[in-house]
Amino acid sequence: MEGKNVADVRRKFIDWNKTAKELRLLRLDNRNLRRYVCYKLKSEKNGCTSDDCKTCTYEMDCNISQKELAAVFSVSENVVVNWENGKTVPPLEDLLFYSEISGVPLEEIIVFCDD
Repeated sequence: MEGKNVADVRRKFIDWNKTAKELRLLRLDNRNLRRYVCYKLKSEKNGCTSDDCKTCTYEMDCNISQKELAAVFSVSENVVVNWENGKTVPPLEDLLFYSEISGVPLEEIIVFCDD
């Protein structure tokens, strides 16, 4: 807190409804997340390796389903549905995993409340 007046420091709170929308948008429109899910769910069937993802010509769906994402996170589809609807809060480990596989910094996934 060097250089900041202690009175100026405020605790930030997370807007879980907006964060839930960010998670939904990631699932629907993040190429890195789609590639990861594709690789995890289809590599055995298609005989591909993680190195093949960058040059893959396999037609991925426009987006991945909640069921597919749930399989990668090893949770039920209802858990992903609840995360994306703001009914439950994803564990920090899962948010970090989202960030890592999507290539989006955690600070861009989590939405803080307006002052």
